Amino acid sequence: MTQTSENVTWLTQEAYNKLKEELAYLTGPARTEISAKIAAAREEGDLRENGGYHAAKEEQGKQELRVRQLTQLLESAKVGEAPAADGAVAPGMVVTIAFDGDEDDTLSFLLASREYASADIETYSPQSPLGSGVIGHKVGEDAEYELPNGKKASVKILEAKPYNG
Repeated sequence: MTQTSENVTWLTQEAYNKLKEELAYLTGPARTEISAKIAAAREEGDLRENGGYHAAKEEQGKQELRVRQLTQLLESAKVGEAPAADGAVAPGMVVTIAFDGDEDDTLSFLLASREYASADIETYSPQSPLGSGVIGHKVGEDAEYELPNGKKASVKILEAKPYNG
């Protein structure tokens, strides 16, 4: 999982390897595929009215943006271990909280960078108001964070365990 501190991103070895594989694919086979699509569309004639050409160029732009993002992320990455299961909230953990101490109004989420967002579990960044508010707190403690309207909200940490997804 990740924890960003200044311009350093902490990654587990598994996460680092996964991102390196994605970068290798995007800079190798994916570039070859998009170049072939552009070349094929270019052969169709007038580029001003060629939807396939423009779609392929847009796809290429998105792909190159992702290459730049991954390159920057991996250059600043530090590889470390997954967080310890010591009850303290840290990036890379699934955290369960109760809003305003109401144990019926709970939320479980993965505290990690958006690189880990998935349909399986809601993901909050360590830099988000909620994420930064709960980091370092232990199970059973209350934590406070600032809402977008400037007011403070209180949550109780019910559980914090390493993510195994």
